[in-house]
Amino acid sequence: MPERPRLIRREEAALVVIDVQERLAAVMPHRARVVAATSRLLRSAALLRMPIVVTRQNPAGLGDLVPEIAGLLEGPELASADVRVVDKIAFACTLEPAFVEAFTATGRSQAVVCGMETHICVAQTALSLDAAGCTTFVAADACCSIDDGDAHVALDRMRRDRVVVTTSQAVMYEAVREAGTDEFRALLRVVKDQQASSSR
Repeated sequence: MPERPRLIRREEAALVVIDVQERLAAVMPHRARVVAATSRLLRSAALLRMPIVVTRQNPAGLGDLVPEIAGLLEGPELASADVRVVDKIAFACTLEPAFVEAFTATGRSQAVVCGMETHICVAQTALSLDAAGCTTFVAADACCSIDDGDAHVALDRMRRDRVVVTTSQAVMYEAVREAGTDEFRALLRVVKDQQASSSR
């Protein structure tokens, strides 16, 4: 019998947003792209009732979440979403007991991971989650490093180790599964909102 395809199933998946923080984001060459893609994933996760775990690495040093993400988490679109915010010191989220507790509490067996930096906290977390038996997806357009070379090598490494490297839009369409539903129409608005803001 063929292996079950490694597709995102919204009833099994949680979104993990890693360290999209003010001082870190300020030095990222792809800040705008990553914040926009992360926002898209957050809105979609809330719409599809996927739990969300958001981390902040040493906020005393790296600051709070960027205003766009903080505002979204506090706004009406995510008001009924299952969101947990965890502060950490470890690079791999899985080494932080508060994260392990928060992620375990979601009851999910898949993780969609995004954030900063690709080759440090994102890669270490994704590889560790996958090694622990959690099917892990990384949305490449919602991740970045200060140096693009570091990000590319990290994405290649994750692919080799069976982490699924994908994109934010692919995540959205996999999770919603089919057209013609109210959820699909709401998801299309998220896509169109993003396309409109990108063209300004």
